[in-house]
Amino acid sequence: MRALALVDGEHYPDVVRAAFADLSHEVVGAVLLGGGEKLRGPPDYGVPLHADLAEGLEAAGADVVVDLSDEPVVDARTRFRLASATLAAGLPYEGADFRFEPVAFTPIDVPALAVIGSGKRVGKTAVAGHVARLLARTRDVVVVAMGRGGPPEPVVMEASPTVDDLLALSRGGSHAASDYLEDAALAGVVTVGARRCGGGLAGRPFFSNVEEAARLAASLEPDLVLLEGSGAAVPPVEAARRILVAGAHQDPELVAGYLGAYRLLISDLVLLTMCEEPLATPEGVEALRRAVAEVTDIPVLATVLRPRPLGPVDGRRVAVFTTAPEAIHERLREHLEREHDAHVTLLSGSLARREELRAELESSAAREADAYLVEIKAAAIDVVAEAAAEREIPVVFADNEVLPLAGEADLDGQIQALADAAVTERVVV
Repeated sequence: MRALALVDGEHYPDVVRAAFADLSHEVVGAVLLGGGEKLRGPPDYGVPLHADLAEGLEAAGADVVVDLSDEPVVDARTRFRLASATLAAGLPYEGADFRFEPVAFTPIDVPALAVIGSGKRVGKTAVAGHVARLLARTRDVVVVAMGRGGPPEPVVMEASPTVDDLLALSRGGSHAASDYLEDAALAGVVTVGARRCGGGLAGRPFFSNVEEAARLAASLEPDLVLLEGSGAAVPPVEAARRILVAGAHQDPELVAGYLGAYRLLISDLVLLTMCEEPLATPEGVEALRRAVAEVTDIPVLATVLRPRPLGPVDGRRVAVFTTAPEAIHERLREHLEREHDAHVTLLSGSLARREELRAELESSAAREADAYLVEIKAAAIDVVAEAAAEREIPVVFADNEVLPLAGEADLDGQIQALADAAVTERVVV
């Protein structure tokens, strides 16, 4: 393989040349990252020397980047930034005791847009649903969603499954709150469900059937396929444009450091969710913006999430079941009572904790409700919807509406522009 070598001036050039000769790769260029203790003048490494990594990646025609640098010139933080830039260029990055591989993206023969995340429970499915609903106004959109509880074989789900449909899936042994089912129910578009297990530092799933699911989606001949990631795992399918969703409560080092920088570099728009106190302060949001700006100049929009019932709850006593953190429960309660005229008897954040959830369902606050408002996540169907069926209480699905903060750029306009670019620049196989 043709290698671009990263070196520093703390090593004598003849030692570096000896290392080049010992490599199993052919070194075709080098980048001097800094340092000069061992340099008596301009170094001669026997290969073209490039000003920086970006120039080397463009000019050297390399197949791999080999890092032969060391402390103190390159620390771990800098090394992850170099790795991210290398992976974003589609090349492996290796050193003495490590090797990182970029996510291998399988092409499909229809345009694709992806929504990926910086972690779990950052609002990625809410954003994907918003994108799907918006684009479906003028395009035929099919969503491909992978999840840790997805189906063993890719499954096409027609738009808007009912509570009874999801209960039937749950009783048959399936995970009836998988993201693809949530997308179909809340976004009202056809979805294809897939599964994955594990996720690498760069986001590659250890195991998945997402490529097969994407090919199935393409066979439906939509105008656009929307690929939804899972946690911090990235769908290994080619997308012309990507939206990265990050929580404003997350550590900037996790969003923009390590190989989070790689996710930023392969994305075209960042949506920060939960940009409100006490989850995040204005100063914390600005710190995230600065962290992103150190990596890339793509747009960053700050948003909040608010529950949106898909059925009428006005004038009803409602028990609400969500995965939202307890810190904002009172704000969600006020929103539902003010904007949707619901009387909230219980607001539970225990959908992901079945024992606590079952205990709350036995409480007087749950039993006095005449409707259950529930997010389609975790134990929503096998616990909450089952309890509702036993008690003959109606279930209303809850979406999470994505609302930009005042003064932010036009969210829908940004999404439309990315979709237009994806359609225009699609790769035809």
